[in-house]
Amino acid sequence: MVLLTTAGGLWLGQRHQAAISASVWVCALLGTWLVVAGANALNMVLERDTDALMRRTANRPLPAGRMSWRLALWFGVALSALSVPILAIGVNPTTALLAVLANLVYVLGYTPLKRRTHWALQVGAVPGAIPPLLGWTAATGKIELGGAALFAILFAWQIAHFHAIALFRKADYARAGLVVLPNAEGEHATRHAIVRWAGVLFVASLSLPALGVAHRPYAMAAALLGSLFLMICALGLRPTATMKSARSAFFASLFYLTLLLGALVVDGLFA
Repeated sequence: MVLLTTAGGLWLGQRHQAAISASVWVCALLGTWLVVAGANALNMVLERDTDALMRRTANRPLPAGRMSWRLALWFGVALSALSVPILAIGVNPTTALLAVLANLVYVLGYTPLKRRTHWALQVGAVPGAIPPLLGWTAATGKIELGGAALFAILFAWQIAHFHAIALFRKADYARAGLVVLPNAEGEHATRHAIVRWAGVLFVASLSLPALGVAHRPYAMAAALLGSLFLMICALGLRPTATMKSARSAFFASLFYLTLLLGALVVDGLFA
């Protein structure tokens, strides 16, 4: 997903520039792959104890005992470090700087904050939303409104998506000592937060045509998909809603993002 969104940002960004060389494409995707893989490895090193307490993460290499945490640490550091010159030299300094920022925020910000506050989600959504912006800056060399709009879409989507997961996995998170909104402020507040962020996502998705990044076919698809996703999320506000509605919102978020990005690609091919 990270590589697809990075490639999407690069493809959309290059439509406003001269043709981008194959080497920039390769370095942008390789560098992004390395920095994200490095951040994930370092995250697993720091969370190896809590991962062992959660059913969905207990079988990862470190908590399951299949790998030494020291080896994982060096692996994460090596991948993260290797990504910097690839992006700085093979792409441009702006893209490299954003990638380093994303790595540091994820490992040193999001990971420790998860044990202290549910606002860690918003912090973690920043590096999670950066890949399409990395692609855009790889093509343009600078941060522009089009790239920022792609970032906003991924940012809002992650929060709605994860709040839905947190609802039906709240016992798992509580057992691991990780603070999520359902355990901090209750299910009611979480269901409202899902709807609010689905609304933000709807607006962000429609900003692309307004900025000239996408065209009418995409705008129609985004309006339809956003309305359906918002409606599914709103079903969770019913007094009779159960955890089934949270699971529905979770699965709907997966289909929504896939179809939205597909509509963006089709719009660009035939515009």
